[in-house]
Amino acid sequence: MSDDVILSVRGLRKSYASGTEALKPIDLDIKRGEIFALLGPNGAGKTTLISIICGIVTPSGGEVLVDGQDWRTHFRHARREIGLVPQELTMDVFEPLLNTVSFSRELFGYPADPKRIEEILRSLSLWDKRKAILKELSGGMKRRVMIAKALAHEPKILFLDEPTAGVDVELRRDMWNLVRKLRDQGTTIILTTHYIEEAEEMADRVGVINKGELILVENKDELMKKLGRKVLHLQLVEPLAAVPASLAEWSPSLDADGSVLTYEFDAKAERTGIASLLAAMRDAGIAFKDLDTKESSLEDIFVELIDHKRQETAA
Repeated sequence: MSDDVILSVRGLRKSYASGTEALKPIDLDIKRGEIFALLGPNGAGKTTLISIICGIVTPSGGEVLVDGQDWRTHFRHARREIGLVPQELTMDVFEPLLNTVSFSRELFGYPADPKRIEEILRSLSLWDKRKAILKELSGGMKRRVMIAKALAHEPKILFLDEPTAGVDVELRRDMWNLVRKLRDQGTTIILTTHYIEEAEEMADRVGVINKGELILVENKDELMKKLGRKVLHLQLVEPLAAVPASLAEWSPSLDADGSVLTYEFDAKAERTGIASLLAAMRDAGIAFKDLDTKESSLEDIFVELIDHKRQETAA
């Protein structure tokens, strides 16, 4: 395990007595100080994976090294190094905010540190709410409190399981800013999400999980560069019944009413083929009145990966 790796997963899997394989053997290294987004649809195995790493669910096999130490034989070390913000909000209690966050720190055997707790609450814009009863807080505020509780014992690794599920757009942006600030302060962040834009906005690296299998781990920018495509839409003056044979070389497609011709190309390629396609259209007497290009998003890439994996399995 190299020095730049803070969390190493090897052959981690989970099967149930019913025969259901919730998690296929997974190998994964998380680097210090990165934001790693684990992306996948609901039921893909995201929560199962982090629940095993956090010691909540027992695996069927495999190992985890937390900062170089086995998470089973050195479980106290692992628990201190890891903070978890679960997806479910379980905070309908009649307890002041300050008390519950302070108690979370002491649960891990750390001495009381009012100054540190104040710093955490201020960083989450919770200090003014410190005397508020948890049950009376909004859903967004409760989620911030859960992050404060997870940070109370100063973990090096923070897991956020669907951190913005069910929150409004404004609060989601606030959460993204908070995650970046935590990373800048040295915390390694692993977040699970099915919001594609969340991974695209924040992550340094992206892992894609589907049906319990980790099908890809890639630097986000490299992933976008390798798989990101651009699409050219040409609004035709006159609809076409079919794509003419003279344009077959570019493999364009027509929309249902034949009025839009679509051509997909690699924007990074030396020759995109656009100039030659337009010349061929001119020669064929096909005129267009408007055009626009759209770059593939991480969502397009994600769907492409899942479809490709599905086709591989079927074959």
